[in-house]
Amino acid sequence: MRDRYQPAEKPTMYFIGVTTTKSSINQIFPLWAEHLKLGSCQLKGIDFQLHDNPELYRAVVEFIKGDPYSLGALVTTHKIDLCHACRDLFDALDPLSDSMEEVSSIFKRDGKLHGRAVDPISSGLALEAFLPRDHWKTTNGEVFILGAGGSAVALTWYLVQSSHGANRPAKIHVANPTRPRLDHLETLHASWKSGVLLECHEVHAPEAADSILGSLKPGSLIVNATGLGKDAPGSPITADANFPANGFVWEFNYRGNLIFLQQAKSQEASRNLTIEDGWTYFVHGWTRVIADVFDVEIPTQGSAFDELSRIAATAR
Repeated sequence: MRDRYQPAEKPTMYFIGVTTTKSSINQIFPLWAEHLKLGSCQLKGIDFQLHDNPELYRAVVEFIKGDPYSLGALVTTHKIDLCHACRDLFDALDPLSDSMEEVSSIFKRDGKLHGRAVDPISSGLALEAFLPRDHWKTTNGEVFILGAGGSAVALTWYLVQSSHGANRPAKIHVANPTRPRLDHLETLHASWKSGVLLECHEVHAPEAADSILGSLKPGSLIVNATGLGKDAPGSPITADANFPANGFVWEFNYRGNLIFLQQAKSQEASRNLTIEDGWTYFVHGWTRVIADVFDVEIPTQGSAFDELSRIAATAR
């Protein structure tokens, strides 16, 4: 299977996803590469089906590992599946990647292939950009994460960190249609010994998610981490769902039909919602992985990061 990939002729970063040709990164990457002085390089997308054949994941990782000009990759959607299929192919996994069993950044150092989980950092940076300081301490709000993939696990990890002190959610709800990923998250959460309550819900219909949504305290955070609205059509909730008053709604996607985002906007005024799409998360996630792949320093805040965001916005 590895033979399906052609050796790169210049330094190349890959984008492993589902619909990579539709991403704004295809227009943004050349602008960032010029600004960061990365030299002659390119970005190539590689699409897989959701929960694809493990041998396909192994083939692409083996190719990147063995090809001199293939420097690494950003992985979306397939982070957990790729890690499960390819753990033995990595020479080193960072501690978070190892414990969460997900890889979102693939890169090389001194001839060795590394895997890293960047979402725990990038999701936290993106959340801090729109959530008020000391929000959980002042509201006692909850969190409801729809989906239990790598991004959901990463955000849960960030939210429960003891470094936040008393500024942590009263409870975190996570809903997913299949049990194994919920079991995995429960095991991880128990190992973190955070003291924050986690309630996992096996949800097979949007109406069941509506019920959980309607039970949340005012000021709660609701996150669509399912991929619905981008990787697949639809929304994890129905049009009859009610968001909590003074809630914060975070759609992890920034492109697609974004039905969940539109559902939130229909209640923005009546429920006094603060609504955020996935754009800032997108910028943080990509810049973290580009820093890994090209071994360059990229700030996460300040004027240098603001300039990268401005450049990205011109191609959005």
